[in-house]
Amino acid sequence: MYTERAVRRTYGARNERAARTMATFIISLCAILMLTTVSGLICRKAQLPEVIGQILVGILVGPSLLGVMHMSDSLSLFSDLGIIILMFLGGVGCDLQLLKKYSKAAVIIACMGVVFPVAVMGGVSLLFGFKPIPAAFIGVVFSATSVSISVAVLKEAGLLDSKEGVSILGAAVADDVIGVILLSVMCTLVNTGSVDVAGLGLILLKQVLFFVAAAVVVWVAPALMTLAGVLKAPSGIAVMAVIICLAMAWASNLAGLSYAVGAFFAGIAVSNSDYAEDADRYIEPVGDTLFVPVFFVGIGLQTTGVDDTKMIVFIAIMTVLGVITKVVGCGLGGRMA
Repeated sequence: MYTERAVRRTYGARNERAARTMATFIISLCAILMLTTVSGLICRKAQLPEVIGQILVGILVGPSLLGVMHMSDSLSLFSDLGIIILMFLGGVGCDLQLLKKYSKAAVIIACMGVVFPVAVMGGVSLLFGFKPIPAAFIGVVFSATSVSISVAVLKEAGLLDSKEGVSILGAAVADDVIGVILLSVMCTLVNTGSVDVAGLGLILLKQVLFFVAAAVVVWVAPALMTLAGVLKAPSGIAVMAVIICLAMAWASNLAGLSYAVGAFFAGIAVSNSDYAEDADRYIEPVGDTLFVPVFFVGIGLQTTGVDDTKMIVFIAIMTVLGVITKVVGCGLGGRMA
């Protein structure tokens, strides 16, 4: 009898904690949606991308300023789904033929957009007293490009299927691949002082296998979408599109790339079918209403305040240089292409 009462108390306490966690998540979600709706209105009035307001909302309510909201496991899950859906929709809205046409330009832009930040940001870090390897690591981190923000801004501006849009997205994906390789090299250097050639080779092999799989999916996806359309199951087209999206996101993560890359190629695969508009029409409202705002607010929630004067100066300088090196590097790449 005592054991039974103890078990009931344990389960009762566990259920109570779960209920509190759920309640916190629901009220946080309500607050995020309300605040991003207001910030979206302000950004539209100011002719700014809505994503800027969403990130600023996260910074405002997060640990950096007010500290009334933190990144929980539930919000993190919604955030991950947000970037997957956003990148999938970006791929659906992207012209596959244009992407192929400007793929060479995208690679040139990506390479130039990596070289400039690594050289400049690494050099400035040395001036601030960082040792060579940590300075190089900082340079590599600044070479990264946010594919998700690029997609959000281009999508809002209606430029996803333009030659500039596909060049930017292609460059961002190529940048992600280059970034994974460079970060892998830097991580082994920081941890062991040498480069793990075998580990690097394995990473490259995984990425090659992923892109081979992506090419197969681009070829197979139209048939799968047609099958979903012929079966006429309730929401069958949307369900098949989501299955392709999540499977590709999982595969890219398995290859060491971000979920965003896999979801983007899943979108491109679906865009190659006759049901691209249907998939976009079913999935976009759910993503834009619920998941995508949580992702961008989550970026702000994960920032933290700094009270070290030297570090504040360093952050300010690196922020300005981060913008300049990307604009100049990618701009020169675009001119070369």
